[in-house]
Amino acid sequence: MTPGPQAASPLLDVRGLHVEIAGSRIVQGVDLAVPAEGVTALLGRNGVGKTTTVRAVLGLLPDGGRVTAGTVTLDGADVTDEPTHRTVRRGVGYAPEDRGVFAHLTVAENLSLAERPGSAHHYDLVHDLFPELRDRRAQPAGSLSGGQQQMVAIARTLLNDNRLIVVDEPTKGLAPRVVTEVTEVLERAAERVPLLLVEQNLAVVRRLARHAVVLDAGRTVHTGDAAALLADRELTTALLGVGARPGPPGPGPDAGPDNGPQPGARCGASTAPGDGAPAATPRGTA
Repeated sequence: MTPGPQAASPLLDVRGLHVEIAGSRIVQGVDLAVPAEGVTALLGRNGVGKTTTVRAVLGLLPDGGRVTAGTVTLDGADVTDEPTHRTVRRGVGYAPEDRGVFAHLTVAENLSLAERPGSAHHYDLVHDLFPELRDRRAQPAGSLSGGQQQMVAIARTLLNDNRLIVVDEPTKGLAPRVVTEVTEVLERAAERVPLLLVEQNLAVVRRLARHAVVLDAGRTVHTGDAAALLADRELTTALLGVGARPGPPGPGPDAGPDNGPQPGARCGASTAPGDGAPAATPRGTA
């Protein structure tokens, strides 16, 4: 018998990940694979370990946080205990949940600080996607709106030749119009580089994601096609608590009454110990 074609190895492969922070077990068995193209959504109720998972991947756990079991590989290389700056130099961009802009520096200075040695710097792309940042390049980043600061955070990941971009809660707290703008930018970015997207707005997930990984109580409980998950109202409600917390409408087609969560639906809250992690410390600097 002739063997069929083998599935391509994932670009990012997380297996059996366990993380403790200050003695609390936050992540207790996460398996996560990100293919070399498209958008992979990391989903789950608030507080189930999503942000801690991506921080662990990047070596950005807070003081008192450590990976106690499992492995993280990037394109076949084990980066589980690698210092953060080395992982970043492998071609990983990160837009954190809190945006992480330098408030007293200008927009231009925030972008220039993101320039990575040895990489081309794609200012033409950044200014094409975010013309407002070009117009505000001399403005202190701390005086920008929340949506504009999010644009800076995403722009920094697109400035270099990255192989993977990790984006944590990019639409959190944004007005519906800005949610649409950010989603359109991420859609264009995903044409160039694969994304690992942590997102609560399921309309955004529906529009962007090919793959979905769902966490609950610090563990992976579902992996599969994103569209199939969101089309299954019973499964989506069970895994994500849809309807527990209303949110602003997002982009994308409206879901019918028997076709998954309603537009603007957001993941609910978890009753398990979760992500309230303190400020991150880059691995290799403590």
